[in-house]
Amino acid sequence: MARQIERGLAKTFAGHIHWRACGPRSNGGPVVMVSHINQQSSALMIELLQALGQHFLAVAIDYPSHGHSDHIDWQPAIEDYARCVVDVMDALGIARAAALGEAVGAAVSIALAGRWPGRIDKAVLINTPYFTDAETAKSDIADIAKVRPSDATGFPAPRTIEFLLKEDPAHAPIAPTQSWMDRINTAQVEIGRDRWQAMQALAKFDTLAGMAALRCPVLMLYGEHFIYGRHRALLQSKCPQAQVEIVPGGRFCMSWERASEIADHARAFLT
Repeated sequence: MARQIERGLAKTFAGHIHWRACGPRSNGGPVVMVSHINQQSSALMIELLQALGQHFLAVAIDYPSHGHSDHIDWQPAIEDYARCVVDVMDALGIARAAALGEAVGAAVSIALAGRWPGRIDKAVLINTPYFTDAETAKSDIADIAKVRPSDATGFPAPRTIEFLLKEDPAHAPIAPTQSWMDRINTAQVEIGRDRWQAMQALAKFDTLAGMAALRCPVLMLYGEHFIYGRHRALLQSKCPQAQVEIVPGGRFCMSWERASEIADHARAFLT
């Protein structure tokens, strides 16, 4: 039987942040703070929380403007998302934890471990994105925007699985289900016109400097077919202690599609 998910709100510098948690509060094992993908929410991390929750306390937040967190009317940085994670840790009485995240969540985990080394013991970075320069970031974001339709007011429009796999397979799991697509569409509606905040934050984040600042043990997980996986050697060169593992057949959204497998990798690394 799947473990029960707890939910709550924590008051932070960026307003109230919604969180989901799974797992025992005191089992002697590490706490894992989970950060989600761009334009999603902790609702896409439920399977991973339940898989991690068999061994750890796993907590996932919704970034400001995402999910059930308060919306903000200013452009955040990746470091602001990381600060929200720390504020939630404080609210829940969590002194130390491991950081785990996919895509934008990997960047948040890098910022967490680099800026708060006294709070983060290890980092698990899943499908870490990397823009080679500002122009590439601008171009890549523009390409993504072309396949994320909006209505006449600029509000996100729902997509079908067929549309996603035809127009933007690089940002889809290998075998997405309707349940996953329903959650993606819901997450998009929850973000509304603020849905580009996280991508703009990522575009300005210095991933290489962030990797170079890490002193804790690091696990980098890449799906075999992940679009930015070609940069993994460069990122690892900035963080020599990082170990890299490839998930055969994986692509994007592995924290949902391959939740049990990701949890197994994380468990072996964290314990």
